[in-house]
Amino acid sequence: MCGIIGRVGTGDAIDTLLTGLENLEYRGYDSAGVAVQNGAGIKVQKRSGKVSELKNKIDASVLEGQVGIGHTRWSTHGPPTDANAHPHTDSTTDVAVVHNGIIENYIELKEQLAAAGHEFTSDTDTEVIPHLVQHYLDQGWDSERAFRTAIDELQGSYAVAVMISGEHVIYAARRGSPLVIGMEDNEFFLASDIPAFLEETNDVIYLEDGDVVVLEPEGYRITDLEGTPVSRETDTVDWDPEDAGKGEYDHYMRKEIHSQPTSLANTIEGRVADGEVDLEEFPAGAFADVDAVQFVACGTSYHAAMYGEWLLREANVRTAVHRASEYDSSVGPIDEHTLVVAVTQSGETADTLAAVREAKARGARTVAVTNVVGSTAAREADDALYIRAGPEIGVAATKTFSSQSVTLALLTQRIAADIPDAAPIDDLDAMLESLSDLPDQVESVVETSRAGELAERYLESRAFFFIGRGLGHAVALEGALKFKEITYEHAEGFTAGELKHGPLALVTEETPVFSVFTGGGDEAVQTNATEAQSRGAPIVTVAPDDHQAVGTGDAHLSIPDTHPVWAGLLANVQLQLLSYHAANELGRPIDKPRNLAKSVTVE
Repeated sequence: MCGIIGRVGTGDAIDTLLTGLENLEYRGYDSAGVAVQNGAGIKVQKRSGKVSELKNKIDASVLEGQVGIGHTRWSTHGPPTDANAHPHTDSTTDVAVVHNGIIENYIELKEQLAAAGHEFTSDTDTEVIPHLVQHYLDQGWDSERAFRTAIDELQGSYAVAVMISGEHVIYAARRGSPLVIGMEDNEFFLASDIPAFLEETNDVIYLEDGDVVVLEPEGYRITDLEGTPVSRETDTVDWDPEDAGKGEYDHYMRKEIHSQPTSLANTIEGRVADGEVDLEEFPAGAFADVDAVQFVACGTSYHAAMYGEWLLREANVRTAVHRASEYDSSVGPIDEHTLVVAVTQSGETADTLAAVREAKARGARTVAVTNVVGSTAAREADDALYIRAGPEIGVAATKTFSSQSVTLALLTQRIAADIPDAAPIDDLDAMLESLSDLPDQVESVVETSRAGELAERYLESRAFFFIGRGLGHAVALEGALKFKEITYEHAEGFTAGELKHGPLALVTEETPVFSVFTGGGDEAVQTNATEAQSRGAPIVTVAPDDHQAVGTGDAHLSIPDTHPVWAGLLANVQLQLLSYHAANELGRPIDKPRNLAKSVTVE
């Protein structure tokens, strides 16, 4: 969840480092810092709080150098204080380190180093790394050997970048946490995520677990831990640097809601032909040996996975959806005829990666549905299917949920076409024809939405309930998640029929109920909404203008008429806007909600 940026080249590195940290703010953090050197020594500046506060503290006349590393920290060991902020150094400030992940054996290492005379000044697990490197330097070992030996002693997960005084070099390694190299002419970058340096280059190399890299002004070397050279391909990401900025919008989330027509068009392009699903990654027969499908995901991706699970179940395919964090205890029997579909926007979600590894260990075939080419999930799964949504910066996922859901809907129909005794949806032609209209319909929702008015009307409510059935249930859960994520108000999503099995006790005139109508199971949704309304709850119908429920509700969020598979995604856009406007009225930090991070890379 923390962010790393590193740079080796000519000219001063500090501006690049600070820009990189600003570009990584979306990952969630509570402190920030940088370390630079020009050959005469390492200078460090760090503090708790925002990157903007760090920038104000920096004296450019003192803090300058051609090589540097920076970090945004999400607290795991020790509170967010200046002392606990990264970079961390050894006692002599000859070694500076930034680190993502968790060092599981840090207490043992710290005790050993303290016994040898090393003094520690923070509560973090990270601080053992510079002291460990210095321990081996003090024995007369060269820098690279000292670094490799120190890394070899670490247990746990890490992405580590290290500078050593007097050297124009960054040493780095990864295991379990993402790390990527960027290249542009005579400059080389290192980061935990591409947006950190996207303004500088889109030529990247994704490091893999066990990789060790040495970045120098003349180039880079990648080896394994023993020093054996390894080859990693260079990829060119097709993300535009402008996609990673806010542009004319006040918040990334607002921009990303409004960009859904474009991201959906990219998701759909080339994947429907002659009334059939056409996925070049999976030609006809690709799933002929599959007899069961499991989806694994977390958070918003889990709600998208529910879309896939529902559609496969309707196609008579044995299927289940699992929260990735519970997969190892809930999976049940699987074998080589089981397909496990991992849904992860970043491709780096730790719980989802653990589920993929568990599935592969049990012999299952795996597919990653992700947004990031070359991500760990894409590399480790047997196959990858990309959602093509472009970079998403806001912590609260919006456009990626839409693109994930569409991608999974197409994938499920491709799977169902191959499995004996299964069948794609009855009106596949109509479903796919309606899909071509989805981007324009989303744009219509964004341009005409009255969600801002309703957010203001119900702002003083004590709780917010969201209900739906079938695909609408996934949307209700997602709507509630968005609302609680960025407003900090109490919100819950339910399948409509569950209201009367407990939650109805909480319903009052201060509990608006947002009812999602998708064209499937709508009668039950209306019945349960009416039951809540009879207890005083205001009912907001999320449905087409001509839907019968509109006249019985207290307010209405309109969606265009479309196929029932896509109606929920249009309803979801209205609920995204509702959450956004409510959070904005409340003055919440919309793009950086408290306690949350974009990429959850620790279990």
